[in-house]
Amino acid sequence: MHRYRSHTCGALRASDVGATARLSGWCHRIRDHGGVLFIDLRDHYGLTQVVIDPDSPAFKLAETVRSEWVIRVDGRVRSRPAGTENPELPTGQVEVYAAEIEVLGAAAELPLPVFGDVEYPEETRLRYRFLDLRREKLHKNIMTRGAIIDAMRAKMKAQGFFEFQTPILTASSPEGARDFLVPSRLHPGKFYALPQAPQQYKQLIMMSGFDRYFQIAPCFRDEDPRADRLPGEFYQLDLEMSFVEQDDVFAAVEPVITGVFEQFADGKPVTKNWPRIPYAVSMQKYGTDKPDLRNPIEMQDVSEHFRGSGFKVFARLLEAEQNRVWAIPGPTGGSRAFCDRMNSWAQGEGQPGLGYIMWREGGEGAGPIANNIGPERTAAIRDQLGLKEGDAAFFVAGDPSKFVKFAGAARTKVGEELDLVDHDRFELAWIVDFPFYEWSEDEKKIDFSHNPFSMPQGGLDALNGQDPLTIKAFQYDIACNGYEIASGGIRNHRPEAMVKAFEIAGYDEQTVIERFGGLYRAFQYGAPPHGGMAAGVDRIVMLLCGTTNLREISIFPMNQQAQDILMGAPNEATPKQLRELHIRTNVQDK
Repeated sequence: MHRYRSHTCGALRASDVGATARLSGWCHRIRDHGGVLFIDLRDHYGLTQVVIDPDSPAFKLAETVRSEWVIRVDGRVRSRPAGTENPELPTGQVEVYAAEIEVLGAAAELPLPVFGDVEYPEETRLRYRFLDLRREKLHKNIMTRGAIIDAMRAKMKAQGFFEFQTPILTASSPEGARDFLVPSRLHPGKFYALPQAPQQYKQLIMMSGFDRYFQIAPCFRDEDPRADRLPGEFYQLDLEMSFVEQDDVFAAVEPVITGVFEQFADGKPVTKNWPRIPYAVSMQKYGTDKPDLRNPIEMQDVSEHFRGSGFKVFARLLEAEQNRVWAIPGPTGGSRAFCDRMNSWAQGEGQPGLGYIMWREGGEGAGPIANNIGPERTAAIRDQLGLKEGDAAFFVAGDPSKFVKFAGAARTKVGEELDLVDHDRFELAWIVDFPFYEWSEDEKKIDFSHNPFSMPQGGLDALNGQDPLTIKAFQYDIACNGYEIASGGIRNHRPEAMVKAFEIAGYDEQTVIERFGGLYRAFQYGAPPHGGMAAGVDRIVMLLCGTTNLREISIFPMNQQAQDILMGAPNEATPKQLRELHIRTNVQDK
């Protein structure tokens, strides 16, 4: 017999009754039932009930065993007594009557329990992550993550993609977030950077004549903490294709992502035919470029109903050309208590309030706004929004570029508060036609709004003859349940168009050559039209595991201060290490 086990703790079945078994694992739970000890023995594969009574030679040692001790058990498999079976366990029909126990690893007093799903402070969970990972839910999440990545690989290969590994030590990128820099010992005073993404490398793979690339790529960004991204590093399903237009990328990617969601959605509905929503429409209807389409509320522009109306606050605002009034429908929300609650919420968000109209019996409007604009305008708003008695509408007014984020948050709040959101489904959509440029108020100049390597719609002609702020890009995102889970574009593969695009954003040709020399050179020697995207592995796993915390799906995450408190990183380098790297530290006192 094997030194440690003949079976795993999830393997024994009724067909094994009468056999001798050897199991090794952790003592998940220990129960004393009138002198008879029951140990739920756990390993990676499952749980088996072990029974030790005073007649067993193992009983004396078993009495000393505590939670999370690692033990080996030899014994006979027998059926559980009638009425004590556990149908929720694969091993629930049987138990092992222990004849011998060996302690393989005793455990000190636990800083957090493994049995159960009790919430514990994050610092404790991360410091003792090896214990946290033994807990059933988190252990299952990590295994699900691996299975999702396996499925992504299989589906990408089935679509004709080939997996490549791009360098981890690379050149610093001037665009995007801060790089993590790595000092070079062999080249004093010079630094490598960890890749923020394999963007330039994957485009160079297309320049090299390979047709369909992908990898599960580690990406590194020295960013301030964000709720929707792990500090320091994250993973993405990165891909690129040659000789494609936007529709070709969609046709390749959509079945992969849909297939992964369907495979791991646990029976929840998944969007079959993804809608394509232009960026401008998404912002107007949902107040965000990553809409949660499980929420049926769609905002509408109702400015015309307030022009010249008796509601002077809105009427005066609308005298400025850029200003608008948007309505957020609130089906079933037509009670004073709910409207007052929304108004208080808006004030808590730093707004002066949230105007509203309620429709009472007979479809009559009520509230200060209704009283000021009169029954005809109130009825016209109700008809435009498709509302009825018992419903409400909430209003935001001003310059949409300034209020759109709040409007989107209000839409989300109304949908959640009125229980309109179907949480048991996955709603996927393409967001398309992103603006190529935006105005940077801080720098007082035109800048790239998304990805500087994307192809502008209209190509070089648009760059030469169109107002830059009206140019759209062949850029696209995938939105799912309120999260951006992927982003990509058709690339600008023409060197003259690349130079012009950067010139509009304030970079001359020499700067482009210095910063993106490899890509720029490659474009001089026969560049195929190409495009691709990157999907966030962490966010996809998070959604499929039903959590909103990325730490619940990452095996050894950092805390929100970008510290690995399990391993003690970042830590100080020794004087010898610093000398070898030709580095002297200059830490300022805080």
